[in-house]
Amino acid sequence: MLNLSGSRKTLCNGITRRDLLHIGGIGALGLNAGMPVSASPISPAATVPGSKAKACIFVFLFGSPPQHETFDPKPQAASEIQGEMKAIDTVVPGLQICEGLPQIASMADKLTVVRSMTHEYPIHCCAYVMTGMPTYSIPLETSPRDPQQWPFMGSIVDYLDGRRLGERSPTLPRNIGLPWRFCSKGSSTTQAGPYGAFLGNSFDPFWSDFDGTGTVVVPKLNADGQTENVLDPHAGIRRSSLFQLSEGCQLPPELSTSRFDARVHLLQQFDANRPMMDRALEIGNYTDHQQRALSLIGSNRIRQALDVSKESNSLRDRYGMTLFGQSMLAARRLVEAGARFVSVFWDPFGPHGASVWDTHSNHFPRLKNYLLPVFDQSYSALINDLDERGLLDETLVLCTSEHGRTPQIDSKPTGGARHHWSRAYSSVFAGGGMARGRVVGSTDSIGGDVADVPISPKDMQATAYHLLGYDEATTVPDQQGRPHPIAGTGRVRDELLA
Repeated sequence: MLNLSGSRKTLCNGITRRDLLHIGGIGALGLNAGMPVSASPISPAATVPGSKAKACIFVFLFGSPPQHETFDPKPQAASEIQGEMKAIDTVVPGLQICEGLPQIASMADKLTVVRSMTHEYPIHCCAYVMTGMPTYSIPLETSPRDPQQWPFMGSIVDYLDGRRLGERSPTLPRNIGLPWRFCSKGSSTTQAGPYGAFLGNSFDPFWSDFDGTGTVVVPKLNADGQTENVLDPHAGIRRSSLFQLSEGCQLPPELSTSRFDARVHLLQQFDANRPMMDRALEIGNYTDHQQRALSLIGSNRIRQALDVSKESNSLRDRYGMTLFGQSMLAARRLVEAGARFVSVFWDPFGPHGASVWDTHSNHFPRLKNYLLPVFDQSYSALINDLDERGLLDETLVLCTSEHGRTPQIDSKPTGGARHHWSRAYSSVFAGGGMARGRVVGSTDSIGGDVADVPISPKDMQATAYHLLGYDEATTVPDQQGRPHPIAGTGRVRDELLA
């Protein structure tokens, strides 16, 4: 229990100043750090014409999949470009993708495949891809709290939704991250990216955590030097494994359910008598603080949505009994329960890169025997499940990464390698107003440079915000009150839209 001293002055209906502070004490569980209690509301752009998405699922494949072995195969290229894997037809006439994605090939008519993603930073620039920040550098990769960082997409949506005039307090946090806090389970250095940045730590994602162990030894990241066998949960978990709220989002053990319920009752009394208390306490606007508290009050609803055991075994198996698959299922459950922005990060686990797509070695064994089969099963299951439930048209699904990989295969490492390459790569989008069965952009004959319709990560963001109801010209203020466009230099790309 957080002990708070102060006046016992009694207000309306017996509520004391201390009671009111105890309502705010809900924020001690990690939801209001860095947020001013009396932040002034703003009036961002109203819902834009053409906005169709009620929610977004952001799928991030950390480490960067190769465009050649996913959505932009080059069947006519030389073997050192094409590689060991061939192209297969999809249900979309004229569209071929890698043979390692047969389930996605069978439902490609639900997707927008973008082959012309491009930017200038062939580094692990997660924050550059996830935010509107204009430039990037290697030191920023591992500095998530650097003042140069910009807010994550989910943080922007959380901020703007909370300030849209007439917006109700949410029953779930608006910005939720799965399966655990970004880069917290591997030996790699913490990466920048999904954080509130200059909006404040309170706009970081509301993180889940994972309770379980891996059951499958994955192909080594470095077949020439790695000695560890990694039981990676992304490749296999037990059915009894579960998601839970991260430690910072749990009720402290000394706060009983009954005492928490009492705080909820106080909050309801506060709502009913707010005008009088505003005058009595001179606290000004309390909207932000209330909304964050209500997000926590909804945490039981989060727990229910995270409980994938409530689904049938057959549906769970359809997604795949892997951490990635069950995270995708949990994301669908969260959206169905009313969540606004849910992120699924395929994130490092164990020794550096053990679960990541950063194939500087053992490229083909990792793709064939681990990465592609898991992605193919889980991603196709998510899209099909959303569609069958009538949720796809109102749920935007963005699947992307930092960059692509080199056209030329490096044959020196065992298993081959493709290295970092950002001049051309692929992403795949679906639902929420994105086109169905469309291919946007193309690359040259070796998949190394964009041939037409270049799309930047900022364009992806601007288009996503548009579909979620915000004009690309909308701005958010930094700590000095300076306005920043939510998608940086990005613009809405009509080529992606239905």
